[in-house]
Amino acid sequence: MKDKTSKLWTAGIIGAVFLLFIGLVVICANLFLKKEFIDTPSMFLQGEYSVDDGEWKAINPDKPIDESFHKIVFRGTMTKKHLLYYEELSASTKNVWFTLRSEDGTEYLKHSYLPADESYTEDLIQTAEKTIPFALRMPDTPGYQTQVMFTSLAIDEGITENTEFTLEVIDPYSRPLRFSDCFEVTLSHGNGAYLRFFFEALPMILLSLLISFFGIFLFPIAGFILGKLNYRYLAFGAVCFFWGLFMIGNRVSVYLNLWITDPTVCMAVDILMVRIFMISVLCYLKSNLINKVTRLIANITITVYTLVVIATVILHFAAVTDLFSSYNAVNICTMIGIVIMTLLLFIESGQNSQAIFMLIAWTPLTLSIILDVFNYFLQFTDIHFYYFGLSLTMLYQITRMVLDLRKQYLEAIRYQQMQKELYEAKVAVMTSQIRPHFMYNALTSIAMMCELDPKTAKQATITFAKYLRGNMDSLKQTAPVPFTQELEHLKKYLYIEKLRFDDLLNIEYDIQATDFVLPLLSIQPLVENAVKHGVGMKEDGGTVKISTRETETAYEVVIEDDGVGFDVNEQKDDGRSHVGMENTKKRLRDMCGGEVKITSVIGKGTTAIVVLPKEGQPDENTMS
Repeated sequence: MKDKTSKLWTAGIIGAVFLLFIGLVVICANLFLKKEFIDTPSMFLQGEYSVDDGEWKAINPDKPIDESFHKIVFRGTMTKKHLLYYEELSASTKNVWFTLRSEDGTEYLKHSYLPADESYTEDLIQTAEKTIPFALRMPDTPGYQTQVMFTSLAIDEGITENTEFTLEVIDPYSRPLRFSDCFEVTLSHGNGAYLRFFFEALPMILLSLLISFFGIFLFPIAGFILGKLNYRYLAFGAVCFFWGLFMIGNRVSVYLNLWITDPTVCMAVDILMVRIFMISVLCYLKSNLINKVTRLIANITITVYTLVVIATVILHFAAVTDLFSSYNAVNICTMIGIVIMTLLLFIESGQNSQAIFMLIAWTPLTLSIILDVFNYFLQFTDIHFYYFGLSLTMLYQITRMVLDLRKQYLEAIRYQQMQKELYEAKVAVMTSQIRPHFMYNALTSIAMMCELDPKTAKQATITFAKYLRGNMDSLKQTAPVPFTQELEHLKKYLYIEKLRFDDLLNIEYDIQATDFVLPLLSIQPLVENAVKHGVGMKEDGGTVKISTRETETAYEVVIEDDGVGFDVNEQKDDGRSHVGMENTKKRLRDMCGGEVKITSVIGKGTTAIVVLPKEGQPDENTMS
């Protein structure tokens, strides 16, 4: 009772804390959504703008500016609300230079490259040289930058709602860039960029961390628990892990400069997350290939792509050319790599079912990458296809992988159950073969031989001992055994039966094939039936013939007798246990995919054929 009360009390406390946290988040979100202390217009000026020295157009602060530009100039004034109501204006940019100046030439926001000797004092330069092994700031590389202007200070300097401002944004790259993709404005009472990060980026970051957690723990560990360290699970785990990091990087890229002061490093972090993710994607695609030639081509493709990425990183940190400048070339390499992998999967689809699933899964991603590359040059839409294609592909793959893990888990449970049943079956077979009356008959026959033929009696005793030991050893055997081993054990059994029946039992062998395996003690129950219920029931005895043969698709073991026969369609209820025979059939089916075919004619005899498909047999190297 006390234990139950303690659990309820603990659950109540945890629930209360959880509800308190949810309530706090709801209150904060409510304030945020009401826009009472934060605003995110497309532009903080009211006036007009010109793209690449073209005609002047009116600024609409409620509509994103999706035009491409190399230079875009805004001129106008700040609204009274923006100037007096908010205390902070922050501008977050990607890969552009910008300058905000008033009509008298005063600069309030500026991001342009300055050599160290112009932007730092001599003391700061010496300190930086001691703490930073190499300079990361590079000419013509704006990177990712966030700057803040405090409007209260601007007002103190004489800024009013009538003050004319000019904002000039320059793209130093040859690539056409959309303004809305590279410039974000946040007006707030303070810490606006951090507030946007908390409400807009943090939920996606938490979801991405969950995906990364699945990648680094769930799939690799699940594959290991299920019996082996599966390379495909490891590769997919890496894909999930780097996908999570890629989404985090994509979501926080505009905020990186809040923590990383060097804009160039911010850019490098964001771009490298994309490149590393693409390398993990290529590795996962390769893990689904099985042909040596296609895997070799895939390895070459991955190696070349990785070397290209490493080369761009070296050039970046050697201040030769930055990562964004090589964006076009690497994007083309990415498209080529994805196309090559897709073609390799298509080539294997005829013989590899996993390749078919991969083609279905990665089609959205492949198409989206190709569309984005064309859109990169042609600029026919402002949609980023990559994110939609990637999301569809990853969700499909995660679903497939979870179902695959569930299937393997069920198969593992089934395998354990099968092992238990096989063990019980072997015990049943062994005990059926050393029944008291069988031992009594064997020992009686040996006792009679002791007086008539002591030498034969000695040999019979040794053979009987080896036979019993073979039965006991069968309990330890979990895998199929070579037919030659089963045949030797069978000969010991028939030797003992021959002592008992003498001339009433004739045995013939026609062994034409031996290079196959089968469950231990799986043929003897059929031979035993031929001896006891076939030839043994016939007054003048008969012959039991054991033969093997090989066909195009299988190996066959044939047990024939010319005994009394029986009606195979008749359901017998003779008081005898038929568990041994049923267990034999089950073991043959589960361990080798084999089956038993029995035909019989009353008065003429019975034929039992054990068919063992070659598909269930080990290869020649294993056999040798």
